[in-house]
Formats: sequence, structure tokens, C-alpha cells
Amino acid sequence: MLFNRLIDWSLDQRNPRTASRHLLLSKSTVTILLGISSAGFIAGAAPINRLTFLLSPVALAAIFFYSLTKRFTAATHFFLGFALALAPIGAWIAQTEHVDLAPVILGAGVLCWVTGFDLIYATQDYDFDRREGIHSLVVKLGIPQALRLAQLLHLVVLIALVAFGLTAKLGIIYYCAMLPVAAALLYEHQSARALDVAGINRAFFQSNAFVSAVFLIAVCLDRLVQAITSR
Repeated sequence: MLFNRLIDWSLDQRNPRTASRHLLLSKSTVTILLGISSAGFIAGAAPINRLTFLLSPVALAAIFFYSLTKRFTAATHFFLGFALALAPIGAWIAQTEHVDLAPVILGAGVLCWVTGFDLIYATQDYDFDRREGIHSLVVKLGIPQALRLAQLLHLVVLIALVAFGLTAKLGIIYYCAMLPVAAALLYEHQSARALDVAGINRAFFQSNAFVSAVFLIAVCLDRLVQAITSR
């Protein structure tokens, strides 16, 4: 996020939605903090295992590259999804020092989840992005089509989450949790239809935080019950 603020400094100043962000910290402070946090990330990855250390610069590069994509491709939302999809794969590597099918499936779900909600969020910047010539699928497709694409992507998310449960051998607790996850995603899309900025922000932050928390709790509870019953 520091890199995103730095690379979009002048752009954010012109965007009414983000105009106040550059007032929080000076540009030089952001640059220093970016260097410190990047070095800390690599240093933190080093003692976990060799593979996390070797891949940590790759993860940083993927995250930083996303901020540049809006300058040359309308698929920038997918690049953001890809950058965040590396998180579950990286966590798996940190635990096991290798890659399995389960985290890749979960990563694919995260990619579609993030891309979908970023499309919804980007509807707020439709007029600004079109005026500034910023590449965005919302501008390229139009808001109605972009929202339909977001719906399709979130349908794929639910399929990916079920597939992850099967691959990771999760149980009934996990699958029951998919119902409130689906309800939260549905609420997010219903809120987005009105194109109300306050409603979109509320749905964006509340729904996605809820989905994250429910997923985490469901996986932990399911694993705990499996561990207890297997004794």
C-alpha cells in the first residue's frame, strides 16, 4: 500500500476520493517506510525456510507490479487479485516448504474474490478514471457489465472454496460456513446495484471482512473437531 501511495502520488491528489491521502504522510516519509517494510518482509521470510526467503522478493515484485498495471491494461483488477492470491500459497510454503494443489485452488478463489470486489469498488472512480485515461475494466465494459462480471467471479469463488474443502479434506463445519459466505457476497452485490458510494463502502468493508473471518473460523473449527474425533 505504501508503494501504491508513492507511485500514484499525483494521481491520488487529483482524485476526489483519495485527495486527502497524501496529507497523512510526506512523500519522503513514505519512501523511507517503504524501504524499511520491504527489508523487514524479506528479513522476516528468511528464517522461516529457504523457499520463503527465495520467493519473498518475487512476492514483493508481484504486489508492486500491480500498482503499475493501471497505466497500460484494463486487467489491473486481475493483477491485484493475483498479488493477493499469493498469500495462501505463501502461507502454505511457510508451513510445509512446498506447494500442494489445495493452496493453489484457494489462491484461485482469492484471485476471483479480490478481482470481483475490486470491480465493485472501482465503480466509484468511473468518471475520474475515464477523464484521466486510467485503464479499468469498469471504464472499458461499463458499470453494468463490470458488476455482472463481478457476480460471475464471486460465483467462481464459491466453487473454488468448495473445491478447496474437498482437496484439503475439510468436513461439515467448513461446508456449512459456505452458506453465510455466499449470503455476504450476495449482500455485497445487492448493495452495489444502487451505486450508492456509502452503501458500496459499507458492503465492501463489512462483507469482505465477514467472509474472511468466517472462512478462518470455519477452517480452524473443522480442523479442531477432526483432531479431537481422531484421537
